[in-house]
Amino acid sequence: MADEATLPLAGMRVLDAATFLAGPFCAAIFSEFGAEVIKVEHPDFPDPMRNIGMKAETGDSLTFLSEGRNKKTVTLNLGKPEGAELFKRLVAQSDVVVENFRPGTMEKWGLGYKDLAAVKPDIVMVRITAYGQDGPYKNRPGFARIGHAFSGLTYLAGEADGPPVIPGSTSLGDYISGLYGALGALMALRHRDQTGEGQYIDVALYESTFRMLDELAPAFAKFGFVRQRMGADTSTIVPHSHYQCGDGQWVALACSSDKIFEKLAHAMGRSDLVQPGSYETMQARVDNRDFINGIVSAWIGSKTRDELMAICLDKDIPCGPVNSIADIFADPHFAARGSMTTLPHPEVGEVVIPSVLPRLSKTPGRVAHLGRRHGENTNDVYGELLGLTAAKLAELKTRGVV
Repeated sequence: MADEATLPLAGMRVLDAATFLAGPFCAAIFSEFGAEVIKVEHPDFPDPMRNIGMKAETGDSLTFLSEGRNKKTVTLNLGKPEGAELFKRLVAQSDVVVENFRPGTMEKWGLGYKDLAAVKPDIVMVRITAYGQDGPYKNRPGFARIGHAFSGLTYLAGEADGPPVIPGSTSLGDYISGLYGALGALMALRHRDQTGEGQYIDVALYESTFRMLDELAPAFAKFGFVRQRMGADTSTIVPHSHYQCGDGQWVALACSSDKIFEKLAHAMGRSDLVQPGSYETMQARVDNRDFINGIVSAWIGSKTRDELMAICLDKDIPCGPVNSIADIFADPHFAARGSMTTLPHPEVGEVVIPSVLPRLSKTPGRVAHLGRRHGENTNDVYGELLGLTAAKLAELKTRGVV
């Protein structure tokens, strides 16, 4: 495990007042690289993510154990005036606040950006919502699935003659937005260190996903082109899809250049496909998608996955297995890279979680512990940071403030 003092964000404090996934994931990134992250939850209504998914022996979900990594957990009712004042006292000793309530909610509690900046002028605030802090839809509720749909991603997912489907993970937009939130906060902290000024970061779930849809916007603006669902295919590259091998296994093949297709054609024994005036150019292959895909599918279907992989690797053709999670756990590359981390938990036993990203060569991040119980660190945090006595904490608990 990395020495805490050498981690790049050591000495930084982040208040995670968010729920579900996008905001908490953003805060988790900070925690992995040394920041002290304090997760703030309502005394009576814990983060719903604790209850979504398969449960561990603690009663919390495995997702929460993973995404609550490295965080201290405290309870606080932000809707009570005294709770809001305690939160401001925590803000005064923090660097970043992460929240994902609907626009106006924090302001209603006297905890909007201007309120927090009055307490600590250089505070950086990450605000993640479905539609952003302004615009006609700002008050609409939404989760990642809604963001996927609104952004245009869901429209593209599925077979050409079928309904739009979920693009792999229902939480993809949450994770993307969490990344943008962390990136924005780090840039804001850089600005703070240069100027002494804080600011807020406005992240919308739909925009985070929309940003990653390559040429979708310029292609429509210039040509009026509305991309449709294409199953596993890609609109601009052929062959570039998923193909089934003779043993029933699937592979992903990516011939992203004419040179790669030339290698594939020779490997298939079909040099005629790359003769001048045939299908040697990408546009020719895109124009004859079904014909090319038919030839490739038939060839791949005549091989087992191991046979196909051996040929493609020998010819330097980009091809990879379509892995299930069982395949991933058995794969030597995941193991050699340490792409998963196993941590002990006093009640659950060993828990396997995705490892820290990105990989830093000199100051790599770490996972010190899994997600903690609701309010586990309440007494310690309020006692050490705010100087509250045990008697005062007991009174606040009785009144539902903490």
